[in-house]
Amino acid sequence: MRTRSLLALAGTATALALAVAAPASADGGAVLTTGGAGGTAVATGDTLTAPLASGTSATLYSSATGTSGVTCTSSQFTATVTDNPTAPGTATESVTGHTFDSSSCTSNVTGVLGVSSITVDNLPYRATVASDGTLTVSPASGSTIQTTVKLRTLLGSITCVYQAASLTGKAGNADNSISFTNQQFTKTSGSSLCFANGYFTARYAPVTDGGAPVYVN
Repeated sequence: MRTRSLLALAGTATALALAVAAPASADGGAVLTTGGAGGTAVATGDTLTAPLASGTSATLYSSATGTSGVTCTSSQFTATVTDNPTAPGTATESVTGHTFDSSSCTSNVTGVLGVSSITVDNLPYRATVASDGTLTVSPASGSTIQTTVKLRTLLGSITCVYQAASLTGKAGNADNSISFTNQQFTKTSGSSLCFANGYFTARYAPVTDGGAPVYVN
């Protein structure tokens, strides 16, 4: 029987902060603001959160152009702002949480009966958000971005571990979102049913600070 497996979701990301297809440049204001572009500066120590954008899913596919893998409709990240300098500049955050609700996850991989859990490991991660909207997620020194996926298959339970050196995304002010597209993870351990590579795509929105949408400047 032809059986494939799934991949890793990941981590990551994990990650955080803000908004915009075209970040607004605001000389003199902070990189991250609430109340609009160029608004009130997000305070250091504030916690940012974001669920998946309404009507979207996080996908982990076996290839960048394929549709075989795992799809989740419920996921959220949490990050703490560690520096929010004057724009233009680069804000930094600590990604302390990145979760996936396994009950919302399905798989179309032959031989896979369901998803038991998806866990983002080695947190916290460091995230940077530049004024142009570029978002980068990196592990702590000496560590790696890692996601562990546990699946129920026709052959029993399997565990797939995927890693990435870093993740790159984009923040967009149009919907206060952060997006990741085809971020590649490589399998480091697991059954032959586990994909050799996993490609992670997701859009989180809105990114909020205490319920207020966050903008990138």
